[in-house]
Amino acid sequence: MKMDKNHTVVKVEKETEKVNAKVWSRELGCHTAIKFQMRTFPDVRVNVVYTMIFLIGLILTAAQLWPLTDFDPKHSCTQPANQENWERLDKSEPQQPQIFSESFLHEKVDASSIDTSHGELRVFKPHGLATHLYIEMSAYRGGPRQFSVVGLTSKPIESHHQPPYACEWVSNATGEVVKGRPHKVLPDWDYGKLYTVVVITCNFAKDVGVDGEGGELILYASYGDQYRQPERIVVLTESKGTYNSSIFDPKNFPYDYVYCGSSVYGDISPQRMREWMAYHAKLFGDGSHFILHDSGGFHDDVRKVIEPWIKQGRVTLQNIRQQEIFDGYYHNQFLIVNDCLFRSRFLANWTFFFDIDEFIFVEPTTTLSAVLNENPNITQITIEQTPMAKDLCVADNTTSGEHESRWGFEKLIYRKVLKRGIRYDRKFVVQARHAEATGIHMSMDTRHGQNLYPKGDKIRYYHYHGTINKRQEVCTRFVDAGNKTAVQRHEKHYHRLDESMAKLAKDVKLFELNTVGAQPFIV
Repeated sequence: MKMDKNHTVVKVEKETEKVNAKVWSRELGCHTAIKFQMRTFPDVRVNVVYTMIFLIGLILTAAQLWPLTDFDPKHSCTQPANQENWERLDKSEPQQPQIFSESFLHEKVDASSIDTSHGELRVFKPHGLATHLYIEMSAYRGGPRQFSVVGLTSKPIESHHQPPYACEWVSNATGEVVKGRPHKVLPDWDYGKLYTVVVITCNFAKDVGVDGEGGELILYASYGDQYRQPERIVVLTESKGTYNSSIFDPKNFPYDYVYCGSSVYGDISPQRMREWMAYHAKLFGDGSHFILHDSGGFHDDVRKVIEPWIKQGRVTLQNIRQQEIFDGYYHNQFLIVNDCLFRSRFLANWTFFFDIDEFIFVEPTTTLSAVLNENPNITQITIEQTPMAKDLCVADNTTSGEHESRWGFEKLIYRKVLKRGIRYDRKFVVQARHAEATGIHMSMDTRHGQNLYPKGDKIRYYHYHGTINKRQEVCTRFVDAGNKTAVQRHEKHYHRLDESMAKLAKDVKLFELNTVGAQPFIV
């Protein structure tokens, strides 16, 4: 074959090809001729440039045409060894696209009402999971025919669908199913983020589970639409013999007072926590119990000062760090205080709600019991706030070491002068058995009794805002000792001297020493 001299001459005298063997490839799953024996002349010359252009063009053409062809699995190298499988596939009816699949929806959806028979069908495939329908935390029995269930629900679903709930009791002994009447409360005042707190009170027309045989409380959480069935959740299981009606009688409550703490997070000062714990253990007395909630704030140093109180049975420390996964308001504090409300319902006659930078103060002329029980019709008392300067102290003649070793409420002795017309937050104490839910500053859902909003002449709380997570000396501004009693202008506010708390420091320190022994000073 002769070509122009400007081109490369390729001579091929003879080319033979033999298939020596056919080898079954396990990876490809088909018969492929993989052994060839080629014999070529050594003087073959190829125009590399033209050959590459031709191959690239061929590849590009194939890439454009390939998507337009129907894929035939019989021509694929991945067909199964059993040819009957392909014959059976050929004879089957055409496969319709799977519009709704549990494999990618992660939920059961009833799409029977959606018409997919006409038009160009488009498929919407969800990926990931933004929020869950319901996050279960706890459920408590409130009496022979009442239960309270605490949890989180998706705020978008609650806001737009307002889904209903249902509850029932299933007896272990007879299998009888008793329908309840649910009452829903959203106690977080719409502060929730992705999740909002929901408290469900399940009321029954008759006593359930009082036979002592045990049973289950079932909650049905709805999506609020026509496509999804409600989720059936076993929120409480009572074993045989656990029902005890005597716990509902206030005479049998094990404590006088229970403290319910909110979510504690951040780099908490061990010394401030130590002072708070010792002070209130003394104030509330031996007949009290503290329920604290660790949302990341009880690091090793804080646990060192709390551990002695735990060993004495005065404190229960609950690890709630997992709640950070579910984005609610302020480390889910509404969720936590509502759980504690029902947990303490039959532990004490009075349950306190305030923070660990706040100190309850009762005037020495009276007692805590006298203030709380003055009127038997009162079931909730809100407590007036006295905000304190967080860094203003008196410059006295003590050495720096002596000054630093003083307790925080011993040194911070200037209270903010309250302005007229401004509402300052209150905290509260409530008879938990009479409340269906609670907020942070008071319960708006008490079922019995009256609320009392007293002035701070008998009971109040001192608020040392900004000190609990300050792991250094709190005093950074000083007042001359000779000018101690004068009104001080500090951070755009007027402050007056108030040594009510400071006067109690000596007795509190002695109480701590006698109760749990010497404790480390860890700022």
